[in-house]
Amino acid sequence: MTNAVPDLVGEAAALLPDLVALRRDLHANPEIALQLPRTQAAVLKALEGLDLELTTGTACTSVIGVLRGRKDGRTWDDTVLLRGDMDALPVREDTDLPYAADNGNMHACGHDLHTAGLVGAARLLAAHGDELPGNVLFMFQPGEEGHDGAETMLGEGLLDVAGAKPVASYAIHVGTSERGNFTLKPGPTGAGSNELRIVVHGKGGHGSRPVDAIDPVPALVEIAGALQTMTTRRFGVFDPIVVTVTQLQAGEAINVIPDSARLGATVRTLSPESIETLKIETKRLADGIASAHGCTAEVDFKVGYPVTVNDDAETARTRQVLIDTFGADRVIDKPFPTMGSEDFSLVLNEVPGTFVHLGACPPDIDPADSPSNHSARVRFDDAVLGDQAAALATLAFTRLAG
Repeated sequence: MTNAVPDLVGEAAALLPDLVALRRDLHANPEIALQLPRTQAAVLKALEGLDLELTTGTACTSVIGVLRGRKDGRTWDDTVLLRGDMDALPVREDTDLPYAADNGNMHACGHDLHTAGLVGAARLLAAHGDELPGNVLFMFQPGEEGHDGAETMLGEGLLDVAGAKPVASYAIHVGTSERGNFTLKPGPTGAGSNELRIVVHGKGGHGSRPVDAIDPVPALVEIAGALQTMTTRRFGVFDPIVVTVTQLQAGEAINVIPDSARLGATVRTLSPESIETLKIETKRLADGIASAHGCTAEVDFKVGYPVTVNDDAETARTRQVLIDTFGADRVIDKPFPTMGSEDFSLVLNEVPGTFVHLGACPPDIDPADSPSNHSARVRFDDAVLGDQAAALATLAFTRLAG
């Protein structure tokens, strides 16, 4: 008896209208961070009637579904994890979509598609439970956008829900590249995300008498500029980092020199060694510049998400499955890691797997000119949902089929 993979692409096409309707409902009603009660309810409703073991989170509004494969009328040990994140961003939407959100939040990173796509994969695989030689764990995750959602779910026992730790894990993330193309690479594929905060302490005074004060503002501005020079002088081009200062704060009254000034920066890295060097160099730089201005500096470096690392063997397998399913012209080898971060990295640290990108640029937009993920004006074409669901389902079925 062979472990033939059913035509999930064709079956997914029939699900597309329902998946589009679910995605647009989620898009119109975005929720942020770890508590997504409406989104959770919509997912549970969309999974009704499927032969899944469903559990929900305690510390967050996660949903976990387990599908037990029943091939040959027996139980199976191997489990594959499929993930879809559900949270939006605190971005006020600026599109002309008829289902645009108006509550001050926005699915500006495509997580509404990820959620609907994973629902589609669950429906496809549940319809073939009698042919499935293993189990599938569906991970519907809140709090990916900087709220440690994956860590929270792992802490609540995600990897033990099916009874055995998964043997492989997969996730697909949409972007504004050419519609329908899958992009992936083995090894590091996304950067680690860290936060840098620096407070410069001086002595406040009147704006007309800087000689009587110790002004922290010039020191802070100099530090902000010097951080950019440091990245090109302390780090090699083959292990790049990105330091982007996104916050500068000092005082409130225009005629008052403040006692302190502060900055915040996002820091992206591709190796643990970079993080250790950054901790040393940022403190040295801040202390030195602050001291030169008669100030002191307080440096806080917070390590966030680790580097997203695709397993070599699983990525080779994923690439071949996608080629066999969708054609070689739709599978693109990604030449370099991107500096965006992803907390699916925490899952990949525990379970070998692959993080894949799927282009979802609308046909009326040139991908080169499209607003990017996290933009208030970004749009995604939800016509890709059928292929997204089929890709996830096929990856799981093929992996279990051996």
